[in-house]
Amino acid sequence: MVRTHSPADLAQALNDWFTRTARDLPWRDPEVTPWAILVSEFMLQQTQVDRVLPRWLAWMERWPTPAALAADEPREAVRAWDRLGYPRRALWLHRAAVEITEQHGGVVPADVETLLSLTGVGPYTARAVTTFAYGERHPVVDTNTRRVLARLVHGRAAAGMPAPGDLDDMAALLPADDSAAAIFNAAAMELGAVVCTARAPRCDACPIAAWCEWRGAGYPDNAPEKRPRQAAFAGSDRQVRGRIMALLRRATEPIDPAAALAAAMEGGVRDADQPRRAYDSLLADGLIVEFEGRTRLP
Repeated sequence: MVRTHSPADLAQALNDWFTRTARDLPWRDPEVTPWAILVSEFMLQQTQVDRVLPRWLAWMERWPTPAALAADEPREAVRAWDRLGYPRRALWLHRAAVEITEQHGGVVPADVETLLSLTGVGPYTARAVTTFAYGERHPVVDTNTRRVLARLVHGRAAAGMPAPGDLDDMAALLPADDSAAAIFNAAAMELGAVVCTARAPRCDACPIAAWCEWRGAGYPDNAPEKRPRQAAFAGSDRQVRGRIMALLRRATEPIDPAAALAAAMEGGVRDADQPRRAYDSLLADGLIVEFEGRTRLP
């Protein structure tokens, strides 16, 4: 055991560090709206902060409220999403904006259960919005937080697959005060992002190193078995889908489906069926539509 102070001391040390050193990210501004926080959470899913930042700023300037986005066409959301990846998130965010506008008076809901009823909002996003936008006390656990908890609490070099116990671990560390708990959630994410990183943790800069079970055990190489690696992007159906989406984002008018299939082939394909497979999957996802023999964004 390496903990020499109480959980309250741990939380205070981490919160003090975050207050001093946290990155200046616009969605952390105390004056930012719940809608702005919801948009950031959609964009940050599986996407790095530096890629999200310019898209988020442009999005909030164009659509500062759910009603502003709801009044625009879904295709404009997909086009503005640009190359953030996983473009279905743009469609989901547009649908959520419509739901917020039509069902909740244009106000982002403040409770977890209602947020979960919105398109594209899962348990993590619902807890994050209620915590960071409304100051409620919930454990919020992302990939970075899970790594911190694995090392800090369990003495493991890395986190395994997500499990309900992750939330229990975080809940046990949260300060009782709602405001301090919200800061602690953000601080744990920040620690995992910039200090307690996957490949090169900077333990000398960690404000809670004195509590870390992994450090106390001598940094054992005891990471759980890794999940199967994602297939390479180059040559994948995702890349071929991206070529079609890029063409349609640039287009000012609907295009011939044959042109979309030709775009899919630029740069090469793995097999002759790949362009059609990619095209059909985009249709199935609602990211493109056919109308009067032409293809366009939804």
